[in-house]
Amino acid sequence: MDSKKWLDLVTKHLVGRRIVKVEWLEPSESQRIHGWYSQPCEIFLDDGTILTPSADDEGNEAGAIFTNKEELSCIPVFREGA
Repeated sequence: MDSKKWLDLVTKHLVGRRIVKVEWLEPSESQRIHGWYSQPCEIFLDDGTILTPSADDEGNEAGAIFTNKEELSCIPVFREGA
């Protein structure tokens, strides 16, 4: 994997963007769109980009987001009924 290539691509598309909305994917949409049983927190950017955390790069399941904030060390994944 060419990490420099990926860093340049991610930088091009994400640096300077502004978060305009955050919401959890609805259970029915999570299942319909991705085939997932869990619901991730989606991050909406000002240019229409939606960031959806996944457990891996194959999209096998919803993923949590870890942060460096003491009060918000992890943005969790929800599972309906759990």
